[in-house]
Amino acid sequence: MELVKKRSKVAGLEDALQHIRDGMTLMYGGFGGVGNPPSLCQGILDKGVRDLVLIGNDCAFPDIGIGRLITAGRARKVIVSHIGSNPNAGRFMNEGVLEVEFSPQGTLAERVRAGGVGLGGIFVDVGIGTIAEEGKQQIVLDGKPYLIETALTAEVSIVHAQKADPYGNLIYDKSARNFNPLVAMAGDYTIAEVDEIVPLGELDPECIVTPGIYVDMVIPSQGVNWTWAWE
Repeated sequence: MELVKKRSKVAGLEDALQHIRDGMTLMYGGFGGVGNPPSLCQGILDKGVRDLVLIGNDCAFPDIGIGRLITAGRARKVIVSHIGSNPNAGRFMNEGVLEVEFSPQGTLAERVRAGGVGLGGIFVDVGIGTIAEEGKQQIVLDGKPYLIETALTAEVSIVHAQKADPYGNLIYDKSARNFNPLVAMAGDYTIAEVDEIVPLGELDPECIVTPGIYVDMVIPSQGVNWTWAWE
C-alpha cells in the first residue's frame, strides 16, 4: 500500500496548472467538445494562460471545453481538421489574429499517432494536386506520389477519461474516447482528467485503453454541464 501511494500519479487541478504556461504547445483530446477535459480547460482559462499553440481535432463549440480558450483569444495558432463548430475561430482567422493549419481528420490522427510512437512523419496521398500540397515535401513510391506529413507532438497533452487508477491506466467513455488515446501518447507530459479514480487493481486489464506509462498526472474532474451553444 505504501508503494502504491509513493508511485501514485493522482494530484489536484492546481498541481496540473503548474505545467501549463504562456506560449506552449498544448494537445487535447475531444470531438466537438466531447472528450475535452472540462476542468483543465476552465482552469487554463482562469489562470490567464495565452499565446498557445493548440493541436486537436476541432475547435469545439464556443462555450464548451477547448472552445472557451479559443473564444477568449488565448490561442495564437490551432492545428485542427475543422473549425466550423466555433464561429469565433473562423472570425479570428479572417481577422488575422489566429493562425489555422488545417489537416484532414484521418491525416491529423495519423500525425498525432506518429508523434506518439516516435516517427518523423507519414506518407499520404490526400491533398495531392490541391492547395494542401503547397510547402510540403513529396515522395514517389511504386510510381505513386505522396505528401510527407510531419508528426505532431506537444509539450503537454491533456485528455479526459472515465476511469483511472493511481498509476494512470485509463478507460474512456464510449465516443468520448475519440482522439484521447492518441493524444495521451504524443505529449512530453500528459495530464489525464478523470471522472472516477479507483483503487489499483480494480480496472479490468482487458478494458484499459491507455496504459499508465503514457500518463504523468491524474486529476479528478469537477464535472461539466453539457449545455450546447444552440440551446
